[in-house]
Amino acid sequence: MDVLSDVVALMRTGRPVSARVSWRAPWGQTFPSAPGSASFQIVLRGSCWFVPSEGEPIPLSVGDVVFLPHGDSYGLTDDPERPLPPPTGCRHDDPELFTSAGVGGSGAETVTLVCGYRLDPRLAHPILRSLPPVIHLTATLGCHPELRAAVELLAGEIDNPRLGADTIVTSLLDAVQLYVLRAWFTSGEVCTHGGWAAALADPAVGRALDAMHRAPERRWTVESLASQAGLSRAGFARRFSELVGQPPLAYLTWWRLATAARLLVESDAPVSEIAARVGYGSEFAFGNAFKRAYGLAPGRFRRRHALAPAAGTGRSIAAR
Repeated sequence: MDVLSDVVALMRTGRPVSARVSWRAPWGQTFPSAPGSASFQIVLRGSCWFVPSEGEPIPLSVGDVVFLPHGDSYGLTDDPERPLPPPTGCRHDDPELFTSAGVGGSGAETVTLVCGYRLDPRLAHPILRSLPPVIHLTATLGCHPELRAAVELLAGEIDNPRLGADTIVTSLLDAVQLYVLRAWFTSGEVCTHGGWAAALADPAVGRALDAMHRAPERRWTVESLASQAGLSRAGFARRFSELVGQPPLAYLTWWRLATAARLLVESDAPVSEIAARVGYGSEFAFGNAFKRAYGLAPGRFRRRHALAPAAGTGRSIAAR
């Protein structure tokens, strides 16, 4: 898979949750911070105000998307001058994949789609750490048409769930997440600031990252990656380190072990097979590298994760 696809596949643990919420004026709600999670709000009808934990309120209209990659607290309201109530703290042990809810009074209606993911901090890709607390994509005419189409499909499935809805909603949530990240990382303004946005936009570094992600099992060297990038060894190593924040082989090791951690949790493949699939010549070498990175041998990591309860958002979707 390519880098952004891998980020979405790696980032989530458990299943996502989502809800279509009908807000009737007067209304307002505080969404508490949820470290280790990511969420987004999408306006389907009407208008409202997004109130970040820091900074000025942001007006939202139909089609606007707000993505919060770090689980920061925020508010949503029909009137930014009205004090927001404290969060309800309502919890669900097994939240539904998708629900509908109504909140507020009897005035003008605003409809939003709120979606949340639980993240495993041990597997969080550096791309996520490079994102700002809030990403706001406006519904400018002609911009992000694929995102708009995915949002419409998602809202339709939640409004009228039919056979296969669980799989369709999960896939559409992944699609929305990818379209949000694509829109953010391909914006010219973001790429000028360097970091991962510039790395993904850089043709040479992008080719090397894509090669590592598509074939982590290959015996990559700086020279072979430089050949993929079309640069000299020294020039490639320097450019990759400047943009990604670590040398090529250090990133490759991180990616191999993160992939292995996901395979240990999501498959019953033998440790020896996983070691080979991520580029280690022996189970012993893989075990040592994995324990250095995660503090546990691969077998113990798998058993401990299997014994842990399934992760959800830990909060009512109307409260997060």
